[in-house]
Amino acid sequence: MSKKSSSLKSTIAVSLNNYLDAGAIVAGASGITLWQNYLGLSEIHLGWLNAISANALGAAIGAIIGGFLADKFGRKFIFTYNLLVYMLGVLIVMLSTNFPMLLCGFLITGISVGVGVPASWTYISESSEVNNRGRNICISQMSWGMGPMIILLFGMLFAPGGYLYGFVESIAHAVIGADAAEAAVQVFSSRVVFFTLFVVAFIAWTLQRQLEESAEFTANKEKKSGIVDNIKLLFTNKIAVKTVAFLAVIYLTWNLVASVMGFFQPHIYETAGGLSNEYANMLSCVGWLVVVVVTFCLSFFVDHLPHKLFYVLGLVAALATWVVIIKGVTGVGSLWAFSILWGVNGGLSVQIFYALWGSELFPAKFRAGAQGLMFFIVRGLSALWGLIFTYIYGENGEGFTLAAWCMIVLLLISLIVGVIGAPDTRGKSLAQITRKRYGEDL
Repeated sequence: MSKKSSSLKSTIAVSLNNYLDAGAIVAGASGITLWQNYLGLSEIHLGWLNAISANALGAAIGAIIGGFLADKFGRKFIFTYNLLVYMLGVLIVMLSTNFPMLLCGFLITGISVGVGVPASWTYISESSEVNNRGRNICISQMSWGMGPMIILLFGMLFAPGGYLYGFVESIAHAVIGADAAEAAVQVFSSRVVFFTLFVVAFIAWTLQRQLEESAEFTANKEKKSGIVDNIKLLFTNKIAVKTVAFLAVIYLTWNLVASVMGFFQPHIYETAGGLSNEYANMLSCVGWLVVVVVTFCLSFFVDHLPHKLFYVLGLVAALATWVVIIKGVTGVGSLWAFSILWGVNGGLSVQIFYALWGSELFPAKFRAGAQGLMFFIVRGLSALWGLIFTYIYGENGEGFTLAAWCMIVLLLISLIVGVIGAPDTRGKSLAQITRKRYGEDL
């Protein structure tokens, strides 16, 4: 098997982690009302579920642990065991009959998602050929886009009133009896959606167990130091500290916007746009389809044209999305423009270049650990921002315009800092990049 085909195969296997990451977030959000009705949850309960989920602190905690573990014990070590943890978390959610079980399932799933992220991006870069590193990261990003798209589709099909809800009802009645309460039957829609994640996780775990260890990790194994030593080195090396600051700023400012889009989209589609829930979900699916298509197109050019060009185009699309919001939703046409523009941004997103540069700009010694640290910062602050944002937005959306301007300022920061600091790494091996930035002795 050629190296090119081998790297593509391993990229696809590892990229399933991105599907499981985004899929867990959307599966939790899409079924939260059903769990609320079934378990009689309060807003405080829902706040806890969000805070420790794959979208917030659960993933943040997992990332900082998983990153340094991947640098110490290897990328394959993470792939061998981590998805077993993910499957356990999903299984607990599927079987939950009370709030503590549900909370535990969300937490375990979130931690597993975080553990897998830095190892995945690091492995993809280390296993790629020089002229296909960007392409392989794009494939990973496509998987991130497909997760929400497919899970939203499942949510529509299995939800009460959906085309396959009869199938859900038959399962529910077979398990809990024909006279079960309506809320107990309806929550099986969410259980079935989480079951699909369990199946994909099992497939991904089976494929990833067959992967060989990263050649770069193996080559540098003798140079490895302890986890504490790597953390000290990361925080004391001036180039590493500057790189963490640069990447954390561009990713954080973009992610603060992306993390609240799940809140804005339903509001715009259903409230401002007057769409039905089914139409709103369909439009969301279209947005994620745009993400996948644009990223697919990007994969053919990202290794051959300046990264800065695509970085700027993605953020211009993001800014245009919020300009549409500020000007006001005047009909279905503006809703489609909103969805497509944000989809273009997602397809050329900062996350692609954060993943690419984050795995290029650090030495193998603490490459995954540095990414885990940044992911911890970003997801942790995003969770805090979610709380602050609700106060800016207001109870009834009275702070809508102010919130939109906050989004524009954050995106402008990401744009300006990214343009100033964008590295020129195309066509260079990871070893060449490391020697140029850190010298021979690190």
